[in-house]
Formats: sequence, structure tokens, C-alpha cells
Amino acid sequence: MSRSSKKGPYYDVKLLEKVMKQKETNNREPIKTWARSCTILPEFVDHTFLIHNGKTFIKLAVREEMVGHKLGEFALTRTFRGHSKKEKDKGK
Repeated sequence: MSRSSKKGPYYDVKLLEKVMKQKETNNREPIKTWARSCTILPEFVDHTFLIHNGKTFIKLAVREEMVGHKLGEFALTRTFRGHSKKEKDKGK
């Protein structure tokens, strides 16, 4: 279920303040965040974030196509190590 259109998209106020401050100073250092549920706003475009996935921080450069998605969608939390191999000649 999506969020009510009356409320608007959810975003972290502190994260938005950091982005606006970074735009004023032209500082391009990545912004470290734990706010995975924050919606990507148009103000976030062309900024770099370090998103926490529960263990480490994943680097993400926000592009225009990402607007409207959540930050956590781009920092996967589970590691896929592959399927188990079947023995080809098990029955022989």
C-alpha cells in the first residue's frame, strides 16, 4: 500500500538539509545515511550517498531515473551466494 497523496512523499528532513547545505558549498563528499525508507527527491539528483545496508555502507550516485524510489531499494541487504551444485553423475 502506498502513502497517502495528501501527505506527500516521506523524506528525512535532516537528509534534505544536508543536501541543501552541500549544494550551497559545492562540496561533493558522499552523505552517509541510515534512512533507507527516505524517498528520493528531485533535489537529491547528482548527489552521492552512502546507504547503510545493515553491515556496510553502499555508495549510490543518484540519477534522474531514481526519483520517486526509496534509497533502500539500491542498497541490497542480502548476499546471494549461488545455488547448490547438483552432481551430474550421481545416479551412475
